[in-house]
Amino acid sequence: MNAMKLAASLAVLSVAAASTVWAAPTTYKSDANHTFVRFSYKHMGFSTQESRFNKVTGTLTFDPAAKSGSVDISIDTKSVDTGSDLFNQHIQGPDFLDTTNFGTATFKSTSVKFDGDRPVSIEGNLTLKGVTKPVTLTVIDFRNGQHPMMKKDAIGADASAKISRTEFNMGKYVPNVGDDVTLSIAIEAVAP
Repeated sequence: MNAMKLAASLAVLSVAAASTVWAAPTTYKSDANHTFVRFSYKHMGFSTQESRFNKVTGTLTFDPAAKSGSVDISIDTKSVDTGSDLFNQHIQGPDFLDTTNFGTATFKSTSVKFDGDRPVSIEGNLTLKGVTKPVTLTVIDFRNGQHPMMKKDAIGADASAKISRTEFNMGKYVPNVGDDVTLSIAIEAVAP
């Protein structure tokens, strides 16, 4: 191989190696002040009740070049906030969250589907009250860019899914209290 071909080959390999490094996935850690899981359900046919978990942690991995990602979320079920101290205790009891035995719920993704450059759905496994079921989150809103205050690479999303509480051994009072529960996740996460 002559010197010109060798130099050209090395240049191509250098560009390819640089592209691989540039396209490496980034892992983001959730911002505890801006990451929450909310849930809502019909109550006695009169209203839609909304509550949230105040302590949610997680990591997101995102590789826009490869159109891939992953999500790993952990929810402190004892941090449930219904707006009522009395009802917080009731929903933490054995008929519902049973936080004495199941203090943590998790969502771990198995795949992320993209439409162009943005994720549109996340399939994964939700573990709640010791039961694991497949759940698909629909990504409603998504952004990746520099955080204006932290000046770091950040990612944010809103996503939702519907689950059946009876499938997670929490069916007390169905059908008077709705079986369908809408989970909504708002997450902001920052790269190191």
